[in-house]
Amino acid sequence: MKNIFKIAILSAFVSVGLSSCNDALDIVQDGELNADNTFVNTEDMNKYLNGTVYSGLDITNGLFFSGQMTDELGMGPQNSELALSAHQFYLDVTNGFAANIWLGSYTTINRVNRLLEGASKITPVAGDEAKYKNIIAQARLIRAFSYFTLESYFSTDMKNPNALGVMLIDHVPGQSETVPRVNNSAIFSFIDADIAYAETNLAANNGDYYRIGANFLNAFKARYYLYRGMYPQAKTAAQTVVSSSGLVFTPLVNATIPGSAPGTLAQNNAAHVALNGYLTRNPYVKMLNNTLQGEIIFALNRPIVGAWGNIGGTLASNTSSLSGSILYDMGRRTFNLLAQVNGDIRRYAYIDPTSRIDAGYATISNYRDADVLVIDKYPGRPKLLPDPIATDIYREKVASQAPLRNDLPVFRLSEMYFILAECAVEEANYPVAAGYIKNVRDARNYVAPVTLPVYSGKAAAYQDILLERRKDLYLEGHRYLDLKRLGAIAGVAIDRDPTDDLKSIPVTIPIDDYRMKSLPIPRAETQGNPSIQQNPGY
Repeated sequence: MKNIFKIAILSAFVSVGLSSCNDALDIVQDGELNADNTFVNTEDMNKYLNGTVYSGLDITNGLFFSGQMTDELGMGPQNSELALSAHQFYLDVTNGFAANIWLGSYTTINRVNRLLEGASKITPVAGDEAKYKNIIAQARLIRAFSYFTLESYFSTDMKNPNALGVMLIDHVPGQSETVPRVNNSAIFSFIDADIAYAETNLAANNGDYYRIGANFLNAFKARYYLYRGMYPQAKTAAQTVVSSSGLVFTPLVNATIPGSAPGTLAQNNAAHVALNGYLTRNPYVKMLNNTLQGEIIFALNRPIVGAWGNIGGTLASNTSSLSGSILYDMGRRTFNLLAQVNGDIRRYAYIDPTSRIDAGYATISNYRDADVLVIDKYPGRPKLLPDPIATDIYREKVASQAPLRNDLPVFRLSEMYFILAECAVEEANYPVAAGYIKNVRDARNYVAPVTLPVYSGKAAAYQDILLERRKDLYLEGHRYLDLKRLGAIAGVAIDRDPTDDLKSIPVTIPIDDYRMKSLPIPRAETQGNPSIQQNPGY
């Protein structure tokens, strides 16, 4: 932990230059920030929450690691990667994405602990009590979510309270302080306390879907309880989101706006180009390019302006088009699954019209150049302005754009249906589980409702749930954790096509392999923290 918090502590304060005079270190400079004068009142807390805690939240590392490690991504034609990576199933203590998940989560936890320490020294003025508690509630939920993220990746078994968890830090640590890992039960108790505080003190709505309110709280509880195997609690929380969030599945057409229907889609035809363009009127695609909230419960805001990360930059160097220098394209098996279902809008919404698709991909030698499935799940975000004319009052124009930048979706409504389906499976109520899966499939089909699936048992039900999660939550950071949780029960492992990488690379690893049970504790942590215990296999 020492190395981690050397970085985290520095990130919380303004850096100051070093002086050759040691005595200068004891002088309080004008404008110097410390724990006492950073937080003076409730508004200081709110500024720190928005400017440091929220802005530091990021799921990019987990999202990309999941895509690279599993069957979501194939090597693109411009990928000149020479070192072995998770895409070749090479995963050890030097993996940068695993290290960044660990460091990023603990950095956020440290920032929340600093906020709470500062808040403990503030007595809110009359009328600010609810605001004060609401700020703390948001911060504590962010801390709980960060601990949950760590548990999801680094605990070998979240359903076992006695299994080894992660480090528990409930204060602002000293620079040389080291802490061992604790059992899951200790982490869960800490998360539960943060949730309990939020249930009493969190405002139902704190603005838009980029801020934590009741919808985030319930969606988080649904996922958290599901991962722990607490199915009745997960079911209640997911049902609350479905019934009370005010959200519905994003429609595939807006009946009030001409030209919003998908049309007759074929690869790179006029309908496909219009569907995926920034001026699309289709509600589902507008959700993907962040010009419409749609069914997103909570997302991390990545506006066009500002020094934010670009999720699209992990997939392409320039743009999500064939000429955009493609580093990773869609995994071939995933594409084939989407293409199997007539009318599935995701087949076209996720794939750029400029993609080069070769039906003979399996037998050609230059498959990386001849079969390029350019991903449009993160197509970049435009800023649109009204540009009406007499014959088209809904016309818009692109005022500006960030071709590699998009919001990062954390919770969407479809996940709540998947959670309810899993809970129904655990109740052995397979028809109800099938109904939830059909709900999602119907919402994504622009031709006709789909057939209700029939499950012969638990394994078959989980196979189908994993299939639909693979499609609908594509590249949102779920696939690795889904296989980690459900792969053994369903008899499902990583499902790649040989053309996703060099054909000499294996297309899968056993679902009981140590790499599918947990990520490695990063080397920076084990070197700086002699009390830390490494995960099995690493």
